[in-house]
Amino acid sequence: MRIEFNTISSEQTKALGEFVSSFFTAGDVVLLKGDLGAGKTTFVGGVAKGLEIKEDVISPTFNIMKCYFKGKLPMYHIDAYRLENMSIEIGLDEYIEGDGVCLIEWPQYILPLIPDDHLDITLLNKGDNHRHIVFESDSTHFSELIEGLRRFSL
Repeated sequence: MRIEFNTISSEQTKALGEFVSSFFTAGDVVLLKGDLGAGKTTFVGGVAKGLEIKEDVISPTFNIMKCYFKGKLPMYHIDAYRLENMSIEIGLDEYIEGDGVCLIEWPQYILPLIPDDHLDITLLNKGDNHRHIVFESDSTHFSELIEGLRRFSL
């Protein structure tokens, strides 16, 4: 299944993330794809808001992972960009499919850790805070989320 959106501001991108968060359950894995500056961390900020996480969401590029425990559901935000050509045996698998929702930027660098049952979100920067966002999954688990997005309007 697939659905696409166009946002025209960071606020709309965050609102989309906030809406999507209401569908997440423990163990969900979300792959965030897009170039630098595509809005991946902005989207994650919206997810955090929807999960009632009060902490500021920042890119975990230098930390590799940021954990947020104080919300409706734990949220694990992984940025695998720095893991290219490195060993991925650093314990990330404990958080992927763990007790919270796991959002992974640059997932192509840790493919062996990615479960078959996941949601793909691709963000494309169209300039001036405009984003084209595509949600895709073959998983029956995420079909409810994609159907729910059909009711979302910006």
